[in-house]
Amino acid sequence: MEVLKTKFLKLYADLPLGVRSDVVAVLDDYGPITWNAAYVEVANNTAKGEEILNSLEELGII
Repeated sequence: MEVLKTKFLKLYADLPLGVRSDVVAVLDDYGPITWNAAYVEVANNTAKGEEILNSLEELGII
């Protein structure tokens, strides 16, 4: 999971500020997730953050 987190954080750091408010994924239990919301969840090592990372990997984003 740490590899996915590192990939996500590197990708997030390179995003233009305007893109960070765009939806990056839609999770069944949580609905649409923006890059900013994803960052908060991933940085805080939440269960939701882990689900986001898995979703982004499945989508080929990270």
